[in-house]
Amino acid sequence: MKVYQTKEIRNIAIIGAAKTGKTTLAEDMLFEGGVINRRGSIEDKSTVSDYRDIELERQNSIYSTVLYAELNGKKINMIDCPGFDDFVGEVLAALKVTDTALMLINAQNGVEVGAEINFRNASKANMPLIFVINHLEHENSNFEETIRQMRQSFKGGVMICQYPVNEGLGFDAVIDLLQMKMLKFNTSGNTEVLEIPASEKAKADELYAAMVEELAANEESLMEKFFENGSLSEEEISEGLKIGLINRGIFPVFCVHAKQNWGVRRLMEFIVNTVPSPDEAPRAKTVDGKEVAYNPADPACAFVFKTTMEPHLGEMSFFKVYAGEITEAMDVVDAENGSKERLTQLFIVAGRNRQKIEKVMPGDIAASIKLKNVRTNHTLNSPKAPDVKIEPIVFPASKISFAIKAKNSADDEKLMGILNDLAKIDPTLVVEQSKELRQLIVGGQGELHLNIQKWLIENVYKIPIDFLPPRIPYRETITKPAKAMYRHKKQSGGAGQFGEVHMMIEPYYEGMPNQTEFPVRSQEVYELEWGGKLVFNNCIVGGAIDARFMPAILKGIMEKMEQGPLTGSYARDIVVNIYDGKMHPVDSNEISFKLAGRNAFKEAFKNAGPKILEPIYEVEVLLPEDKFGDVMTDLQGRRAIILGMDSEGNYKKIIARVPLAEMNRYSTALSSITSGRATYSLKFIEYAQVPPDVQTTLLKAYEEQEAEE
Repeated sequence: MKVYQTKEIRNIAIIGAAKTGKTTLAEDMLFEGGVINRRGSIEDKSTVSDYRDIELERQNSIYSTVLYAELNGKKINMIDCPGFDDFVGEVLAALKVTDTALMLINAQNGVEVGAEINFRNASKANMPLIFVINHLEHENSNFEETIRQMRQSFKGGVMICQYPVNEGLGFDAVIDLLQMKMLKFNTSGNTEVLEIPASEKAKADELYAAMVEELAANEESLMEKFFENGSLSEEEISEGLKIGLINRGIFPVFCVHAKQNWGVRRLMEFIVNTVPSPDEAPRAKTVDGKEVAYNPADPACAFVFKTTMEPHLGEMSFFKVYAGEITEAMDVVDAENGSKERLTQLFIVAGRNRQKIEKVMPGDIAASIKLKNVRTNHTLNSPKAPDVKIEPIVFPASKISFAIKAKNSADDEKLMGILNDLAKIDPTLVVEQSKELRQLIVGGQGELHLNIQKWLIENVYKIPIDFLPPRIPYRETITKPAKAMYRHKKQSGGAGQFGEVHMMIEPYYEGMPNQTEFPVRSQEVYELEWGGKLVFNNCIVGGAIDARFMPAILKGIMEKMEQGPLTGSYARDIVVNIYDGKMHPVDSNEISFKLAGRNAFKEAFKNAGPKILEPIYEVEVLLPEDKFGDVMTDLQGRRAIILGMDSEGNYKKIIARVPLAEMNRYSTALSSITSGRATYSLKFIEYAQVPPDVQTTLLKAYEEQEAEE
């Protein structure tokens, strides 16, 4: 295969809501670009993009797929992205290494919540964006309403470059304002370029004038030419479009019928002629803030944005070259861990199809196999400049978690290994062996996301598993001071055990003064790894307890704080004052005082107005206006406190405080209420006291659990 230079490369992310036709469009582009000689279909399970078993079964994209096409001496790298928000990690990775996004819009549905989400993600990535309106052949298609919604949702910059002449069941033509021609399509695959009919001339002229004026407004030099000549040349229009794309002042709109491959070649021509090459697009940066120059003379630098497991090949790492030349059999250094790797084979990839290549230039995308210590987000460098690191992809925090358990306990170890392998492929899958909850926890972006992992574990790895609700990481604390003493005494022949501890505990708050009832001789403040503080005050006067036993008392207290007296949850924000006690000259030892300290703390805790704290999360829900009341009702039933409401495009936004305990399977409930048209995000805020009735229920449940054990 030809080695393409940076100027000859176009990197495109194909994004959009589910069922907008992304994979079908990708198939068309592969066909037009000569990579395949026959277009596959999702229904026939014959597409190049969605080729994995789980995707064939569900007829939906689960993973992003790296593809390419060639047209007019240019190479178009494409990444076909999933439409469901559960797989947002795939989209973010694609946006990281591409230079322009094609966002598909379904003309039947207008601007869906998935489009809103994708637009926000593209905006955060500072990504040039082209809108592609599909499904114009359906009877419910409404181009004008879709454009209205787009302008409302995406504000300025939505520029019509094409519009349908006869949308609906008879759709077969568009007016191309860039060429000022009518493109008429037929089922044989041919496109006729015709003059604009008289019936459309006035509308086309009006839209053309608006387009030219907007282009001129985006570039000062073009504005001057526009005022001088009253119009712009074809070359000036192309220049204005490129400038507008790069600075995100313009979002061109094109029309296609992806099912019939109508309008796709024209779209690809626009991509190769106008879309910025990697060195023209907004530049990527290194972690130290330097811009990437795409210079082939610099030491080689490549960024790994995706990892997959391929049958018969094993682990495959996809990367984008940011500097220098990457060649076959080249030695590189992983900047993340310092490991040395050899790129034994290089591939240009189109879904399941792979073609070997000897060299990859800056700006291009390729893959290699069997890199031992390389993961997604790692930078591979020439040994001449081993420390360069490209800014990593920032993946979102988990929205949902389950405890996972093998049905056969003999599979536990194997299950952990499988989960770690799956997490290598999908960085949004979070795996944690929780010491606190005493459960194996998996976190993800939604129930669909985790159900896909369950399918893989059970169908590919053949291990039956259960998903269980994860335990809630409660915290325990106190609300008032309390005193207690405990004497540990044990005699069993010979040396015995003796230790007596008197303590006063009180609630801790930032900036609090020391109590005055007892003199504080020394103070130790501990930042607890689970949050909050423990303040340990030695108030012993007169040597009632030897100083050498203080660490043992502290150890006993800390043990009890790790498994709180109320529910076995972590305790926090407590001041402990040790003010008296007794020793025995022979029988006192560290174990005696550890046990005395632990039990005195337990006794004092129960008398200090103990309270259970629960994690509180801020929930942000983006939803259609017609479902506002239903979603509000559901949130209020989850003990939510509404913090604010807002509008975002055609959607409403609700911001609320909700206890984590009430968020179990929320993604499923929200999807059911809104027919999958809403999305949400979670962010931890604080710990807060549970209501008295909830505390009573939790205490009872813990007592029953303790009795069973």
